Amino acid sequence: MEDSLDHAVRLLQEAKKTIALTGAGVSTESGIPDFRSGGGLWSRFEPQEYATLRAFRADPEKVWEMPAELMSITNAQPNKGHYAMAQMEERGSLVGIITQNIDSLHQRAGSRRVVEYHGSLASFSCMQCPQSYSFADVQSLAMPPRCSHCDEILKPDVVFFDEQIPPATLRETEEFVMNADLLLVAGTSCQVMPSATIPATVRAHGGKIIEINREPVLVDMADVVLDGSFAKRLSQLMDALS
Repeated sequence: MEDSLDHAVRLLQEAKKTIALTGAGVSTESGIPDFRSGGGLWSRFEPQEYATLRAFRADPEKVWEMPAELMSITNAQPNKGHYAMAQMEERGSLVGIITQNIDSLHQRAGSRRVVEYHGSLASFSCMQCPQSYSFADVQSLAMPPRCSHCDEILKPDVVFFDEQIPPATLRETEEFVMNADLLLVAGTSCQVMPSATIPATVRAHGGKIIEINREPVLVDMADVVLDGSFAKRLSQLMDALS
């Protein structure tokens, strides 16, 4: 392991299939608080009361207090790191991104191949009838939003703590991870399962790892650790590759 931008660039140049795994730390620089940080959502909303499907079914009006606040994150803008990742994909240096975030900032920056591992706030579904709604549809409704067909309270298309990752998402993730020879880990503590297993899976198949984190967590696994700002480090990588 070494802290070397040059080494990271060389790994990116040599890799045949590079993928990225991103977490909350890539969005904090866009003004979106980390859920687990001081003042984050979990300091105000107990996860078992506001972030489980069981809680939603028991009292959807109460649970919607949290998504209603979360919807304000759509005002956030992608940062330079998001744009750098999109440019890396465009030039062929990055196959795609697996993100734990629900803010769609990667897509808004121009990334096309994004697996939203924990879902997204971009859409909402009725659990009573097969109706789905866009963010724009829901934004114009009173909170909590209700289905126009059956009047049931809509569920955000995010994965609650007691929900399984959708099979289609798992298949797409497996497709990304399969044969990946380089993983770029950015802004995640790699503690939330099952996405936390992705670095070890890539490593077990002989792949290499570049970590970008303010507080590195893969020092015993990563080939290169670049500590500091996500936006700064990704911009440096993109400039060097160009």
